[in-house]
Amino acid sequence: MSATANARTSAIHGRRASASARSKASHPRASPPLESSPSTDEKKNRGSMNGHAKKKSTGTTVSERRTEKNRTITRETTTIRTKSPTKTVNRQAGPGTDKDGGEKSTEAQQVTQDAAVSRKSESPEKPWSPQATLVSHTSAPLASRISIPPLSLLAPSELQPQLLTELSLENQEAAIIEDLLFVFMGAEGQYIRYVESFHPVEEKERLLGPSYRILPGLDPSLRDLASSMLKMATHYSALECFIEVQSREEYGAVNQALCAAVRKLLKDYLVLIAQLEHQLLTNSEFTLHMLNLHTKPTSHMMFQLYTLACEVMKENGLIGNELDDELDDTDDFENILESLREGRDKGGALAGKKVCKGGSVLRLVTRRLEAMSGDPAARTLLTTLLREASRPYMTMLNEWLHHGGIKDAHGEFLIREQKSIKREELDRDYTDAYWEKRYVFRKDEIPPQLEGVKDKVLLAGKYLNVVRECGGVDISKEVKDVPKSFDDPRFLDNVNGAYAYANASLLNLLLTTHALPARLQSLKHYFFLDRSDFFSYFLELGNSELKKPAKHVNVGKLQSLLDIVLRQPGSVAAEDPFKEDVKVQMNEIGLTNWLMKIVTTSGLDQDAADAGLGYTPATVQSSSSLSDDKDIVGFDALVLDYAVPFPLSLVVSRVTLTRYQLLFRYLLSLRHLETLLVNSWTDHTRVLSWRRKSGNPKIELWKRKAWTLRARMLVFVQQLLYYCTAEVIEPNWQSLMSRLNPSDDEVGKDALTGAAHPRQVTRTVDELMQDHVDFLATCLQECMLTNSKLLRINSKVIATCTMFANFTATLSRYLAAADPELAKPRGASEVTADTKHLSTSSNPQYDPTRLDKMIEILSKYEANFTRHLRILLEALNYLAATETAVFMSLCARLSTATEGSPGGVGASGIT
Repeated sequence: MSATANARTSAIHGRRASASARSKASHPRASPPLESSPSTDEKKNRGSMNGHAKKKSTGTTVSERRTEKNRTITRETTTIRTKSPTKTVNRQAGPGTDKDGGEKSTEAQQVTQDAAVSRKSESPEKPWSPQATLVSHTSAPLASRISIPPLSLLAPSELQPQLLTELSLENQEAAIIEDLLFVFMGAEGQYIRYVESFHPVEEKERLLGPSYRILPGLDPSLRDLASSMLKMATHYSALECFIEVQSREEYGAVNQALCAAVRKLLKDYLVLIAQLEHQLLTNSEFTLHMLNLHTKPTSHMMFQLYTLACEVMKENGLIGNELDDELDDTDDFENILESLREGRDKGGALAGKKVCKGGSVLRLVTRRLEAMSGDPAARTLLTTLLREASRPYMTMLNEWLHHGGIKDAHGEFLIREQKSIKREELDRDYTDAYWEKRYVFRKDEIPPQLEGVKDKVLLAGKYLNVVRECGGVDISKEVKDVPKSFDDPRFLDNVNGAYAYANASLLNLLLTTHALPARLQSLKHYFFLDRSDFFSYFLELGNSELKKPAKHVNVGKLQSLLDIVLRQPGSVAAEDPFKEDVKVQMNEIGLTNWLMKIVTTSGLDQDAADAGLGYTPATVQSSSSLSDDKDIVGFDALVLDYAVPFPLSLVVSRVTLTRYQLLFRYLLSLRHLETLLVNSWTDHTRVLSWRRKSGNPKIELWKRKAWTLRARMLVFVQQLLYYCTAEVIEPNWQSLMSRLNPSDDEVGKDALTGAAHPRQVTRTVDELMQDHVDFLATCLQECMLTNSKLLRINSKVIATCTMFANFTATLSRYLAAADPELAKPRGASEVTADTKHLSTSSNPQYDPTRLDKMIEILSKYEANFTRHLRILLEALNYLAATETAVFMSLCARLSTATEGSPGGVGASGIT
């Protein structure tokens, strides 16, 4: 067998030696002498020529001898000096020497052609000396820096191999096997070369892989077998370029990990090629068919890698239809704006192009793995690639789950952080942007393995991020004993455990450390006027200031009065540890207009948040029913503000605080209207014109109607106020507090910190926030502040009551002028303490037309109040049957205001 192997090796070396000899033969200086051993015919011709020359002249003989000598030395000298003697000899030889002369003439022409080729080859041409150079650095860490070798098509003709037709079948097989080994490593062979249309300088063509052609003359069976193996060479070259391109920095750590895994497989591939070459050199029975059998499994592996690489490159737009790429390319405006805010240029040349990285790459590998689940070899290969590519992604995931931080230098994690949204902006954030938009999903970067638990992943990191900002997470502690890949059986347990711990930590921080229930109780005292003895005192002290137009109210003076009231000994607010956080503000937009702008639009505009509108409508619908806010007084513009520290500001955000302010302004307007009507009742019982019985029955009837209307209005306001506080706010508040404090059997101790937290995730921080928001939304809805129709009707009823209460003093003067007994001059004895404020320098003049005008005015007030109240009750009855059943109790309460009995209604209104 060794003899056969030596024979095979000798054949290969012999083929290489013959090719080298042919190459040397094409060079003029390396060629042997042309006529070192002359033939028999030439000797005869030379003898006859010498004999003929001796008869003619001796000089000719010397010339012939010199010619023969020169002919054996150089071909050029032979060509120059044999030309003339040959012609002379041919002329003198006669007919008997035509044959020999023809042979010498043909020989001379051949020598002349050889001399011409020799001169051409010795002419100064650019020598064939390809050299390898170093290319510039790229962001790919292990990219090849060797320049691309020149194509074999450009090589000179003397370097071309022997034709395949001149080789035996055995030598053809040996040559093709040797060429295939070179081609498998990405180089051209002697007989297997790139197609002429392939340009290795073009990156796109190298990514697709080169196509090969076999020189003509090969046996058909060998050609078919060799052509079937060339696909593996194409895949190898394409994968080499794929590794260089996808390892660049802009494609992210996941792509780099994937390329490292592919590079490791290609290293094993090159080891296989080396083993096959060893077989070729040592095994005489190694044939092309055996080479094909040995490369079959590897060829299948290379095909799977190449297919996956093509899918990744298509997603990146490196290959495929450019028109489709333009159609599929969507601008990520949020990412662009975020990069502009932070002053960075992510991606450089790839800024306007969609890049497949991070979760997108893992999704492609997973999808390919699912498609090839029936192929065991492909499944094993793709599982290995997925495991290796997911390692950097799992590192980022564990950092997010256990530290609440994002270490994502290339923007490939499923969660994106908008650093432009800062914690300091919470006081001015009317859209909950810090909690809702600071950490958001990248929809295209979510791996399929995280699709079912993505919400838990997001919330776990958000919760821990808040705890970390409050100093509750040790970020210097290394995360250990966590899964490093998606196929780890602890993967889902890791996510669920991190979510439960983060939720328990933040709940403990909010409920225990920062006393959220006490904060909410403080908000209830101030904004819902719970135990509001201090606030009634504040309204009395600031009455003179609050009567002014809102633009002229001294806010600093009101703040000082509020501070005095809150520190008053014996007050409920005196024991409140958070009373320093309450501030006074004036909102120059009326409550009705503010609410109408909210309920008549479907969106909120962040740009208009600086206008002080809590809920800031994107579009304001003009309505003729809305009142003008230019003449709004301090009572209607008064609003409280509350400073909430972080992290409680996540629960009591600016949006939720705005809801508190809306309810506060509504309750304050009812309290103020109740005070006005009670003061009107006081005037009716103290002023002489109302208290004294007139002799005119029309005046007495008018008084009874006025008292009845005032009592009906007072009943309406008191019943509405009682409904809002006792039947809406208080029950919902108790329900919120019961959900806020978990029972003892649901609370356990954390093994590391010892902090109390639910043993199971029965309640989350987001559920707590949602419960708080639902509480406020329910209160707004049941207080008729979210329905535009109810809001309009209710505002008209309240406006009618307010105008009537403010018109009481004017009605008193009209009544004095309409009564002839009160209009007469009276003596000093008739002026009592009760009527001093009606006595002026001159008593009102009697005007008989005043009575008719008073009756008309009162009729208008009564008609408006009755009509709007009836419309309100009809709307409440309809909504109680279709939407909110709680309106039924309000209808029952407000229906008492429709009764016209002077006695009963009046008495009930005063009490």
